[in-house]
Amino acid sequence: MEYNMSQESFANTAELQSLGSTEKENIAASDTSEAAIVVSSLSKCYDIYERPVDRLKQFLFPKKRYSKPYWALQEVCFSVKKGETIGIIGHNGSGKSTLLQLVCGTLSPTTGNIQIRGRIAALLELGAGFNPEFTGLENIFLVASILGVSEKDISQRIESICAFAEIGDFVHQPVKMYSSGMYARLAFAVALHVDADILVIDEILSVGDAAFSQKCMRAIREFKKKGTIFFVSHDMGAVVGLCDKALWLDAGQPRAFGAAKDVCREYLADTYRRVDSSSRYKIGGRRASDVKETESTRVTVDCRHEEFAVQKVLPQMQLYDFDPEAPWVGTGSVEFTRVCFLNTSGDMVSSVMGGDEVILQIQAKALVELDGVIIGFSCKDRLGQSLFGDNTYLSTQNAPVRVAAGELVEARFRFFVPYLPKGHYAMNVALATGSQDTHTQHRMVDDALIFEVINENVAKGLMGIPMLSVSLQVEE
Repeated sequence: MEYNMSQESFANTAELQSLGSTEKENIAASDTSEAAIVVSSLSKCYDIYERPVDRLKQFLFPKKRYSKPYWALQEVCFSVKKGETIGIIGHNGSGKSTLLQLVCGTLSPTTGNIQIRGRIAALLELGAGFNPEFTGLENIFLVASILGVSEKDISQRIESICAFAEIGDFVHQPVKMYSSGMYARLAFAVALHVDADILVIDEILSVGDAAFSQKCMRAIREFKKKGTIFFVSHDMGAVVGLCDKALWLDAGQPRAFGAAKDVCREYLADTYRRVDSSSRYKIGGRRASDVKETESTRVTVDCRHEEFAVQKVLPQMQLYDFDPEAPWVGTGSVEFTRVCFLNTSGDMVSSVMGGDEVILQIQAKALVELDGVIIGFSCKDRLGQSLFGDNTYLSTQNAPVRVAAGELVEARFRFFVPYLPKGHYAMNVALATGSQDTHTQHRMVDDALIFEVINENVAKGLMGIPMLSVSLQVEE
């Protein structure tokens, strides 16, 4: 599927804001032979009429303009390789759904070019593609035929589709009787069984129950192994965890396109700016070199290191130095001076074992006077998924902490180290003022403390927990 649209003339239309010649040249020069989707200078304009009668006037007198142009998208350019997953993020009304509808062909662009290589299965909105008077079973055949799947092929998959949807005998009832969750179940089940090359998902999973959402996420991860995914979500954790790249749209214009983690961090900073009317929020810091290649950042190895390596029984975590220049967002009213692990005696350690009791020490210096200080942390894996974390709010809400300019404030979190699979992890730390629900973020640091699990034997799933006891016995 390919659209090639020339520039249409619109009376009294402001000049389109361009992405810049550099990005367009990069799109044009890139090798698109392996691309599943290539979007070039894509724009979509709607005519907005102040009064219903103006529509009639426009029809009767086409040479005169009775409407005002509204550009839902302006000059969007990007490409997605086969097998990549791209997240589309942005505030409500930013043009995310419009972009997906253009990609799927349910809307025609005003200007620009879209190249699609492969079959698209779209989950755009509840009931999209369904005839409300048809039964669920009839709609399965309807959607499959629209996507070019033969009746014979879909008949062979009916049992699997119904099993995934789990809507029981409702599959024989008109879909107008379905709840929003049932709509989502059936639509997702069909999309997974039509041999699609590209899967487009627009927030439809948010209407399902927890069990169904988890089931869909497992199916999406399986689809990633063979196909391309367009994923729209306001959940930055899901975007970072699922997506290779992210496109941030703002008022119809692309603000950033690149690695999902980096784009989501910039979007989060912008979200804080919008919440805080003083527009104090900034992005700072730098990304450190790959820790595996920067041996100078390694803390002196713990004296138990060799013994633990020989035993190879429990996950061993090798800790790296706190990076004060790690990427951050916030008002910049504080600086973190120390983030490290301590043993129960209060001594700094460079490696810990799964199951060890440790203390996470977070120290910060206030640059201005702060009242109601909250310090928190989150442990994330290499995909940006939050594994565990906490903050000091519940412990201090009845006695808020005040810090004067120049003073140090310190938080300590004491816990048992979980069992983590082999790989790299990071502690993200943050300092805010206010409450759990309403607060001002002064500094939130990504990858403040990086550590590596160099061996593991007992971790199950994303992480395991130390067991107080494990027993197995036969009852007589």
